[in-house]
Amino acid sequence: MDEEIAIIDAQSRNEKIKNFFINNKKKIIIIISVIFISIIAYFSYEAFVNNNKIKIAEKYNKAKINFINGDKEIAKNSLMEVIKKKDKTYSILALYFLIDNDLVVNEKDVNQLFDLVINKSGIKKEIKNLVIFKKALFNSDFASENDLIEILNPIINSESIWKSHALYLMAEYFYFKNERQKSKEFFNEILILKNSNLNIKTEAQKRLNRDFSE
Repeated sequence: MDEEIAIIDAQSRNEKIKNFFINNKKKIIIIISVIFISIIAYFSYEAFVNNNKIKIAEKYNKAKINFINGDKEIAKNSLMEVIKKKDKTYSILALYFLIDNDLVVNEKDVNQLFDLVINKSGIKKEIKNLVIFKKALFNSDFASENDLIEILNPIINSESIWKSHALYLMAEYFYFKNERQKSKEFFNEILILKNSNLNIKTEAQKRLNRDFSE
């Protein structure tokens, strides 16, 4: 008796499942199609991104070869194109290569390239902060106090790992301008900062002991 009831229950369940698929066939087909198309789209996009990155890498490496061969103008134009691709890796490398090899020397042009990388490349937060610091470092020889602080504010007003570097740059900037009190304040701020870079903190202490001891 129990076996017969079990068989009837199993048949009933199977019938319900069968009826469910029959009644919802269109919906099930649509759902499966959407999932299938989504999977194809995902892998197609991944392939596109990877292929695009390979092309950018090739352009970057070719630009370096052109530079080594003495074709500096061609190298410069290619590197500018790489930066405008807004790639998270090669746009930064291209920018640094341009600056390190003096391929772009106009201050305004360099700052525009920095801003393009900082604001448009979608780079991770701490990498972005590093690029901001590099921008401040580039501008430190000629920028006004307000301009330099404005550049560094996103780092100084954060808990970034680059904060102590930014504070040290400002301390050196004011020391060079012979504004010793401001310089001292920035060095002291490095010492009380919880996540100061150990080397930066050591150098700040040395500077205070050497140049500000009374």
